[in-house]
Amino acid sequence: RARTICAGHDAGRPDSARRHRRRAGLKAAMPRTRKPDVCQPTGSAELPMLDISMPMMKTAAIVAAGRLGLFQALADGPLTPAELAGKIQSSERGTNMLADFLVAIGYLETQGRCVANTSSTQRWLTRLGQIDYTPGVLWTHEAWPMMASLSDAVRSGQPESTLWDAMVERPELGALFSAYMQAFAQDLGPDLLRHVPIDSTHRRLLDLGGSHGLHSIRFCQHYPQLSSRIVDLPSALSHTPSTIAREGLAERIELSPGNLLDHDWGCEHDVVFYLSVAHNQTADDNRRVIQRIYDALNPGGLLVIHEYLAETPNTPLNAAFRLTLLFETGTQTYAYRDYSGWLAAAGFSSISRIDLDPLEKGSLILARR
Repeated sequence: RARTICAGHDAGRPDSARRHRRRAGLKAAMPRTRKPDVCQPTGSAELPMLDISMPMMKTAAIVAAGRLGLFQALADGPLTPAELAGKIQSSERGTNMLADFLVAIGYLETQGRCVANTSSTQRWLTRLGQIDYTPGVLWTHEAWPMMASLSDAVRSGQPESTLWDAMVERPELGALFSAYMQAFAQDLGPDLLRHVPIDSTHRRLLDLGGSHGLHSIRFCQHYPQLSSRIVDLPSALSHTPSTIAREGLAERIELSPGNLLDHDWGCEHDVVFYLSVAHNQTADDNRRVIQRIYDALNPGGLLVIHEYLAETPNTPLNAAFRLTLLFETGTQTYAYRDYSGWLAAAGFSSISRIDLDPLEKGSLILARR
């Protein structure tokens, strides 16, 4: 959604303006109850351990509900605790206790003798919602043990082993992480279509780190002249062929398994996607990849970067993400000036930035060869 501020909107409409100001005054006078936000600064609770134990219990309960299929079981409508327990094959006692807590933290609601998903839970955590982030919940279960290594990563400044090492040892992690990224891609997709200027001369799309294939699929569906090549680790591409085939795009989207740092991508591409990948690379690797992208683009070609930019002042979300990267990959987020410098050094021109709405979706950087 575009953010537009129009000066003088009520010009010539004094009554409307006065009514608006009166309503605003009434709203300002009414007491407001702020919804708890885990990204808000904490540490001031009367019982300080609540700052520690309650976020842990909240996460544990949501992850348990995701693994049990509790939210999905309620997607079709409210159920009594006994019906819910039967549907998720759990004890009625345990189901009752979990449901009670999920009601208390706003993920479920009571309807008479039944429990039901709240509108937000239905929207984001079920198969019938706008986006089903259940794979992200399941990924959190796998990522949880990695948290134990945070203190070691802080001491050494890097992880003992990276997320990618774990995926080599357990290939199923790659498929689950890809499913999580697929859910995010569904959320990000409309923003990309809105802001990325594809024209009739664009024929060849290179999707670096495209794993799930959804970005290539969406753009090939929207622009019939496009074909795409997706480059990602083999473990991240395990389910992608079936997704592409299901959409009838096997002849227009090809997979090229490999590490994008040293893989042969080919050349003469018109558009390159480097979406949510740069934060997993070192600054030197990003500099090298961006130069390789420039060399692989046709004159006038377009590079699209999606990232979470390091900002000043910092935000709790950005700080949390950087800390996550410390123990998962050993990398970090980078500032817009870093990307601008790498792009200019590679030879790109017409560099621009688009901050998405809401800001938690990150930013796009567009650059032309």
